[in-house]
Amino acid sequence: MPIYEYSCQECRKRSSFLVMNPRHPGSIVCRHCGSSKLERLLSRFAAPKSEESRLESLADPANLGGLDESDPRSVARLMKKMGEEMGEDMSDVEAMLDQPGDDTGAIDHSDSF
Repeated sequence: MPIYEYSCQECRKRSSFLVMNPRHPGSIVCRHCGSSKLERLLSRFAAPKSEESRLESLADPANLGGLDESDPRSVARLMKKMGEEMGEDMSDVEAMLDQPGDDTGAIDHSDSF
């Protein structure tokens, strides 16, 4: 079933709707403010990849160009990217990226024990 994205002309927020018939979408109103002044947006579409093609794209040396093995944040960004590509929950890595570090990019773990 197609899911369409709309932008509210009143509050400027986006909403997504499951539309059974795109020629007759029915009464669609903004979920944020209730306005019926919505404009349909062009959305990206998803093209599913096989696990093999995802692994191949992660193994591409071009993806490792910005990696600094001595910088924990750089390694964490790569881990996050790999986890997202494989469909894993990477909230722990994201929290690690949000922690303040010193000038060298090291992450302070002194208060986590």
